[in-house]
Formats: sequence, C-alpha cells, structure tokens
Amino acid sequence: MTAGGPTLAVVAREAGVSVPTASKVVNGREDVAPETRRRVTEALDRLGYVRRPRFDAGRPPRLVDLVVHSLDSSWSGAVLHGVEEAAHDAGLDMVVSAALSRTRVGHPQRGWLDKLIARGSSGVLFNLAELTDPQFAWLEHHRTPFVMIDPVVEPPPGVVSVGSANWHGGVTATEHLLSLGHERVAVIAGPRRKMCSGARVAGYRSALASAGLPHRPEYLRDGGFDESVAHRRMRELLELPEPPTAVFVCSDRMALGVYQALAERGLRIPYDVSVVGFDDLPESRWTTPALTTVRQPLAEMAATALRLLVRMMDGEHPEGTRTELSTRLVQRASTGPPRD
Repeated sequence: MTAGGPTLAVVAREAGVSVPTASKVVNGREDVAPETRRRVTEALDRLGYVRRPRFDAGRPPRLVDLVVHSLDSSWSGAVLHGVEEAAHDAGLDMVVSAALSRTRVGHPQRGWLDKLIARGSSGVLFNLAELTDPQFAWLEHHRTPFVMIDPVVEPPPGVVSVGSANWHGGVTATEHLLSLGHERVAVIAGPRRKMCSGARVAGYRSALASAGLPHRPEYLRDGGFDESVAHRRMRELLELPEPPTAVFVCSDRMALGVYQALAERGLRIPYDVSVVGFDDLPESRWTTPALTTVRQPLAEMAATALRLLVRMMDGEHPEGTRTELSTRLVQRASTGPPRD
C-alpha cells in the first residue's frame, strides 16, 4: 500500500465486509462471492488502495518467476532452456515452479500468488497456463508484469502472449502429405478448446480445401494431447471401411501412440501409413522410423517471452499483444507415397 493511503480496514468498512474478506479479494483468492468481490474491488478503486510487490522499484529487476505445467517433459525442458539463457543475458535470477500441476488443467495452485509477493518477484512467465478471472485481476491490481507462453485459451484483451504459427504448421503438414499423393488424410487433434489445437486443425482443413478435397468428418479424431488416447483414435481410424493412408498427429507425444497402434496391426510406417507430428521434440528423432514433424521453436518462444517481460518490467508495453514465431516442416523417414 502506498504511504498515507487507506488501510485495508478502511476498504473493508467502505465495502461492508470483514477485513479477512477484503484481504481475500486483494490476494486473488477464489473463495469469495462475485457480488462481494465486486463491492470490494470498487471500494479499492474508489479509495485508491494499491498494494505493490515488495521489491525496491528504484533498483533494476533481479528476479522473475517461470510457472510451468510440469517438470517431467521435454517440452518444459526446451522452454526452461530458452528462458534460462535469456535471463542470464539480461542479468536476471529465475525461480521455476510447477504451480500448474496437480490442479485443473493450467490453473495455478491457490496461494501461489501470495508466494510471488513474498519472493519480491518483478514479473512472471506462464507456460501452457489458463488463469482464472480473479488471478488476472490479482496480477493487474498488483501491477505485476506477466507474459503467457502458448496460453491454453485466448487470453483477455491486452494480455501479452507468445506462441507459434500453429495454423501455418497445420497447413504445411497436410500439404506435405498431399504432395506425396495421399488423398485419404486424417488428423488426430488435441483438446477442442485449446487454442493451438484448433489452429492446427483449421490449417489441415484449409490445405484440404485448397487441394479440392472434401473434409471427411470421420477422419477428424480428438486425441487430447495424450499418447494412450491417440493410440485408441488410430485404432478407430483403421477400423473405418476406407481407412486413411496418412495421418497428421497434432503433437509428437500423440504420434508415439499412433506408432504403437500401427505396429499392433502389423502395418509399417511409411509403407502402409504415413505419419506427421507436431513440435519436433527429441522423441521425434529417437523413434523408428524417425518422425517427420512440424518444428515449433519452443526455446525461441520462451526467450522471446522473457525479453518482452523485461521490457514490461522497465515500464514499456509491447505494441502488439500476440507474438507468433514461424514453424517449419522437418522431413524424416515416417512419410512417403501411398501404396498402389
């Protein structure tokens, strides 16, 4: 709170609530009724109550938080590598936490934002996150700069995010299969509600339309970015009266499940079915045959997000709120012409 400003007790009295309830709103807690939250927020604004992170604004920022979805995936490893290098170049220290794990998909754990204040962090990077409205409000109220790396859903207006050209990647993957002569091309998508998955499927459909091929609803399957689900979806595709000769799988992790389903049926890649993935994680090079995939520049995305965050911590605001880095096809051994 600024010197000489109203106390939290004054805010609580103005809003007609208890001090603990007012404190919950200030700290972004979710266990507050919407009407109560509205009254407290209006009182905070009306009285000019501002609580800032506890760091010396006169000194250069020294600490940033990276909040990841998990720490046990090569995806997170690539993001961590990109942020670490960029933070080193900027002279920043970094705290890494898996505050998005063991919760609803992408939602930080309750109480994590309080720890952010206690650490005196100057800014936050969220990777694969889906923040709640109260959490967005908390960050805005405390004037905490943050950038989202590949957000799960479209963030609110004004929120800065960094991602990749997912639509173009879907087009590129599908056009590659079409150029080899495939006409029966299926897609195994990620979660329907996830922004990147929708863009990749839209690119797939656009490539089919440009080639004059109809979209066949039975060729679109949701895999949920899960290896075991993708395995089942590939088995379903193989049971169709006219199974696909090629499949675009919207993540490398799901492609591993597709490989397993094809092997169980005695089908060879790419002689019987061609497969294209998305991400270019290390696993794509270790599979047999090596996976043709769309490279998503994860480390570059993370480094770009960190550089944007530093500018915001210095008081700047990027001209555009969405930055997209280009994707490209990495051709390996899992694609080839369809059998006669």
